[in-house]
Amino acid sequence: MGEKTFEPRKRWITDWWPNRLNLKILRQNCPKQNPYGEDYDYIKEVQSLDIDAVIKDLKKLMRNSQDWWPADFGHYGPLFIRLAWHSAGSYRIFDGRGGARDGSIRFPPRINWPDNINLDKAIRLLWPIKKKYGRKLSWADLIILAGTIALEDMGVKIIGFGLGREDIFEPDESPDWGPEEEMLTSKRIEESEVERLYAATEMGLIYVNPAGPGGVPDPKLSAKEIREIFTKMGMNDEETVALIAGGHAFGRCHGAAPDKYLGPDPSSSLIEMQGLGWKFEYKSGKGPDTFTSGFELTWSPTPTKFGIHYLRLLFEYEWEIETSPAGKPQWVAKDAPEIIPDPYDPNKKHKPRMLTADLALRYDPNYAKIAKRFLENPEEFEKAFARAWFKLTHRDMGPKTCYVGKYVPKETFIWQDPLPERDFELIDEEDVKKLKEKILNSGLSVSQLVYYAWASASTYRNSDRRGGANGARIRLYPLNRWEINHPDELPKIISVYEKIQMEFNKDLEKIGSNKRVSIADLIVLGGCAAIELAAKRAGYNVEVPFTPGRVDATQEQIEVKFYRAIEPFADGFINYFKYPERISEEDVYTTPEYFLVDKAHLLTLTVPEMTVLVGGLRVLGATYRYTDYGVLTKRPGILTNDFFVNLLNCPFEFEWKPADSFRYLFKAIDRKGSILWKATRVDLIFGHHDELRAVAEVYACDDAKEKFIKDFIAAWNKVMNLDRFDLRINYSK
Repeated sequence: MGEKTFEPRKRWITDWWPNRLNLKILRQNCPKQNPYGEDYDYIKEVQSLDIDAVIKDLKKLMRNSQDWWPADFGHYGPLFIRLAWHSAGSYRIFDGRGGARDGSIRFPPRINWPDNINLDKAIRLLWPIKKKYGRKLSWADLIILAGTIALEDMGVKIIGFGLGREDIFEPDESPDWGPEEEMLTSKRIEESEVERLYAATEMGLIYVNPAGPGGVPDPKLSAKEIREIFTKMGMNDEETVALIAGGHAFGRCHGAAPDKYLGPDPSSSLIEMQGLGWKFEYKSGKGPDTFTSGFELTWSPTPTKFGIHYLRLLFEYEWEIETSPAGKPQWVAKDAPEIIPDPYDPNKKHKPRMLTADLALRYDPNYAKIAKRFLENPEEFEKAFARAWFKLTHRDMGPKTCYVGKYVPKETFIWQDPLPERDFELIDEEDVKKLKEKILNSGLSVSQLVYYAWASASTYRNSDRRGGANGARIRLYPLNRWEINHPDELPKIISVYEKIQMEFNKDLEKIGSNKRVSIADLIVLGGCAAIELAAKRAGYNVEVPFTPGRVDATQEQIEVKFYRAIEPFADGFINYFKYPERISEEDVYTTPEYFLVDKAHLLTLTVPEMTVLVGGLRVLGATYRYTDYGVLTKRPGILTNDFFVNLLNCPFEFEWKPADSFRYLFKAIDRKGSILWKATRVDLIFGHHDELRAVAEVYACDDAKEKFIKDFIAAWNKVMNLDRFDLRINYSK
């Protein structure tokens, strides 16, 4: 008999049923998971941190090379820059995920990506500092601070730093890192997958393959990839050149021998490795015998000092292909002297070498133009790099009001979604009551009032704290042209609110009051008033919480390119899905129900909150184009639990049948053959998915009518105030 083989044991539900809708991301990062306890307030803790003491400790650590992991050139600064860069650099504007704000680089999948080889060592080197400051300093802040202080220690005039990143304590298991089941393949390029949301050309990379597209050393094609990927991470050409040229002024690449000597990633390593991975079984496996990327080169003759040498060498020499000791294609300068220092032998020098991605800056016309300008203007280059670095490491922190510490720059950047300072007093309860009456008598329907309040507030995403109702950006370009926002109707809605605002504020001005109401507040208040009316129609007198204080952004405060890029193609809460033809029931990640869960995660919603919001929005008629799809009630505009009651009546009264060839639309056919209801996949998932059905059953019970209303209002209030950081945490100290 032959040798017996074993297939991997199926260990979890997703192994047995990989296409089942996974709700786990809605249960991640529960406060009960935080070992500091539910009352822990990191913002309060970090406000008492002695940041100067931390900086002093970091600078001392950087110059203290240790035997277990020696520092190249006697300085850990380049390693910490790479750690901070890779922590922040997998951010993508599509959904705001992948940045540095939660310290998730400490967990899989990111700690195990091949592009992050040996960053586990950088994190471990920082442990003594984390240990010293404990609860006052998060890993997320420490990682970015270490990279920033490394730049400063090596000569960069940084523009500032903001604290305030809170750690997570479990992996981010959002499934949007890519469809591959193996690392470092060119599948995305070959199948045009890179056109989607991914801000990297291959699974396991931060940006692009440094050897060139698919490992082909073509600088011009590499430039094309770099531009596409850096655009997806919100960087323009000038920022891209500044980051690459500035970052590659420091440190080196490691590829002392082929990767056949390389051990498994941290999560796959043996228990005695204690969380470290990538053990390299070649000679000493560290220092001069290290493998990180497989390339073996140093970019600059001053690898621990900022300057323009990288740019000078890039244009000064002609370059030819060679193979690194690890077998990777890299470039060496023709006829160049040996001017590059060895990281460990002071008597040894090397020829200048570059990556294919480096030469992209020379052979792409626009990149070359910017790079030459930086070369001729070193001070401009330094300023551009410092600004691009600050953006790279801070762009997922949200508005400037979320930044903590004395080194926060005074300048406000457009990517921070700036808002004008409120220069008026807040309206009181009596004013709110009057405004509700005006709104409800304005001619706008319950469906319209709820729809636009939702459309305004639900743009928020917790991944990078952008969007939300504050600012009323829905009335400004390009949000006012988004298909989901009914651009033909939206101006009429806004004009109604503007008229109410003008009349109300004028009346206050006449009596000498400095109180005012913003359009942003009116849009939210309109939704609240409509819900109160809908609940009253159901027989319940309720008050929907409302806290004034929002202001109205100006067009100049809108980062147009960003908001163009993030225009939604799906929002299951209002039954909007732009691409039904792309649905494949063989791939759950193409379905609108998946994108509903994805949006709920960005809105920080739990499974019950997501469920009750869908049911409430449906019966209120707040669906895209006000269609009757999913409005499973004979009493639209009344806040009832009818959606759940009628959905769960299948198969007693009717059966669902597909209504289109994409299996997106469905119709409920009763026993007489008549159409009873219409719905989408998003509606039906609450009756089909076992976990969602279990929650839907709670709200469908006869004794759940009041609970449904109470829970809907609580979830609604949460979404309306997601971007009200002034109400949640005091970031200002």
